[in-house]
This record gives sequence, C-alpha cells and structure tokens, in this order.
Amino acid sequence: MSFLTEFELRLPSHLQEQFHQLTTPFAIQNYLDSLRYVAEERNRSPLNVMLDGQCHCLDGGFLAALCLWRFGFPPLLIDVVPDPGVDDDHVLALYRIEGRWRAIAKSNYINLGFREPVHKTLRELVMTYFEHFVSIRQAKVLRGYTRPFNAACYTHLNWAWDEEGANRLYHRHFCGRPVIRLITPSMAARLSPVADRAYAAETLFTDLSQSFGNRKETQHK
Repeated sequence: MSFLTEFELRLPSHLQEQFHQLTTPFAIQNYLDSLRYVAEERNRSPLNVMLDGQCHCLDGGFLAALCLWRFGFPPLLIDVVPDPGVDDDHVLALYRIEGRWRAIAKSNYINLGFREPVHKTLRELVMTYFEHFVSIRQAKVLRGYTRPFNAACYTHLNWAWDEEGANRLYHRHFCGRPVIRLITPSMAARLSPVADRAYAAETLFTDLSQSFGNRKETQHK
C-alpha cells in the first residue's frame, strides 16, 4: 500500500472527499486558509490537521506538501527564518512548473501565503516575503531560508498520520538546518521600520493574540 493511500484510508469519508477535492495548488491554499490558525506548541500530523480543522505554518505546510505529492510533485518544504528570538519561522510548501518556483503556506498573516510559479530561483521566491514578514514591533525581520527538504525520504516515520513520527520528522530532520542568509548585518541595521498604514494592511484579518511576542508560548508564523 502506498504512503498516500494509507493516509487517505485513515480519513473519515467526508474528509476523504475533501482531500480528493484539493486538485490544484489554489484549492490547497484556500483549504489551508479555511482552517483555524492556532500558534500552539503542539505540532500535528497532516491527518490530525484535517481531523481537528486547525494548524499553524509548520503542520499546515506539511499537509500542503502531502496534497501536492498526491498529484505528482515531490513534497518539498523550506523554512523561512528571522533572527533568532525576534519572530517565528515560516514554512513554505514548494513545487516547480517550467522551472519556476511556487509556494503554498498557512499563516496568521494575509501576505505570507500563496505565490505563483514565476520565480526563477528560491532566493527570488523568498524575497517576495521580505516586505511582508513583519514583527509586532513593526520591523522587517526576514533574514534567511533553508534548502528544500523532501519529506518523501522519511515515509518510514509515517509522518502523515502518526503524530509521534511527524514530530520526529519536524524536530530531528526539518527544523534547525543550515540557513542561507539573505542580507548582511549592516543591511539589517539600515532597514526602515514598517509604516503604520503598511502594518495595518499586513495585519488585516490577523489574530494578533497569536503573534510572536503577544502570546505565552512561541511557535510558527
């Protein structure tokens, strides 16, 4: 039995139907956007994301990668990172069409999600998030990203449905990998703050109680 088939068989019938309807990247993004965003310490498996109807960027990203895998793309993800301790990481599910990168992501922020497949390099794609990756202090905090991670190499962990296996995948293999820096410290020191109007736009529909610095426990953007 294939990994994806076993995942589908573990879904109740109404969620199997929902999963089968996620036939385009845009449909996957819309589904992620429909789920409640909760920035908690728990990192769900894709199965429990669908069962519970909630997620943050890490477990939502792995569900998106699983959905992309279903129609032929490898389940690739990267971690987009700020300076440590100033904000949350952000996870993107990736794929390419005609050599151009595209991204799907779950976020508490409206401009940190979907990207069209028009980006020639990963750096080019990640830089589209730069002006939108803002902290509650109205600072631009994006600093780097990791190389693509192929979750298909870890099917032995049963990460799509087993939460213990998913957390081994997340914490032992995905998180904490080397970071490719986007800007130098001197560039970072010269960054302007985010203007009030721009910050209001970036946080439209955002539950700021779930944002880094406003909650007791930190998790993912």
